Amino acid sequence: MDPEKEAQFGAPALAVADWRRRVFDLYRTVRTDPDPVDAHATWQTARNNLLTHHPASPVPGRHRETYPGAPVAPYNPEYRYETTIDTDVKPHTWEFTSATDGVIPFSRVGTLHLPIGDLDVWWLESYGGGLFVPVKDRNKETYGGGRYLIDTVKGADLGSDLSTGEFVVDLNFAYNPSCAYSPEWTCPLAPATNSLEVELPVGELSG
Repeated sequence: MDPEKEAQFGAPALAVADWRRRVFDLYRTVRTDPDPVDAHATWQTARNNLLTHHPASPVPGRHRETYPGAPVAPYNPEYRYETTIDTDVKPHTWEFTSATDGVIPFSRVGTLHLPIGDLDVWWLESYGGGLFVPVKDRNKETYGGGRYLIDTVKGADLGSDLSTGEFVVDLNFAYNPSCAYSPEWTCPLAPATNSLEVELPVGELSG
């Protein structure tokens, strides 16, 4: 395999494990900061550092030295919500076919009812499981396949009390999946029930 493709498409296991550990630590720091604006700035700086310097970055190796960092819109508190997951939903399964991991199944476990529209909450039915909330909107400056908001498998969790279903949903933290940086990556993209009929002027934008 070409060394660069190996670095992008199947980064060494220890590098991926270290990436995830750093992401978990980052979101832990974000959750403990009482000021969402400061937390957002910390998140943006740390994420850009990972994208630019980490060996498991989805940014192709040949571009990392000149990569300016992911463009992120200014923080807007109007897009931060504290809500409760509505678990009274009709069971539904969504399957994503990955080029590397085969079929990845998700099951709907609830819905977030937000002032800007509804977003389904999915459970990853693979080993270990995890909550997953992608989001797609009509803003032409965001990645067309949609972005990720919650992905507990990778530690992307802004705060919640799962015993009561309460969830912090802050769209300022919406970020691009790895496939937005290189076609060498395949990612689950937002299904129809996670597509909003509005433009979201916040979060990570397309480069």
